[in-house]
Amino acid sequence: MKTTYVMAAATLAVASLLGGCASAPQQVSTPVYPSSSSSPSYATYYGVVDAIQVIPATSNNSIGAGAVVGGVVGGLLGNQVGGGSGKTIATVAGVVGGAVVGNQIQQSNRVQSREMYQISVRLDNRSYQTIEQDSLGDLQVGSRARIENGRVYRY
Repeated sequence: MKTTYVMAAATLAVASLLGGCASAPQQVSTPVYPSSSSSPSYATYYGVVDAIQVIPATSNNSIGAGAVVGGVVGGLLGNQVGGGSGKTIATVAGVVGGAVVGNQIQQSNRVQSREMYQISVRLDNRSYQTIEQDSLGDLQVGSRARIENGRVYRY
């Protein structure tokens, strides 16, 4: 009974540590108008594409849900092996091994673009906004464009 509590505590501790390392993807954009409210702006802006640059994609190598799920599954499988202190060691090894394998599976399944596009748009009000996105579509320098929900589209 005592080893069950130790195993549960070890699994929870490792899952908490690995889950705390996860980070959300970030999007870079500059607001056109200052906003007084804390809610996101869903306005649409129009302008002309001023410049397009190809930039390397930022790799997000954070530990996320794959590691946590792998750690839990590994802990459960490790708990099925052996008895006494050997069972506790197998459980901890299962948690660590499962977290590593789960993280590797998550990283290999993640669609990683090799390049991003930084698109500068000169808006109709003469201000500028720069958006990073993974595809251009049919955008070219000089094209009329609209910015909607953080993406640039041909207009």
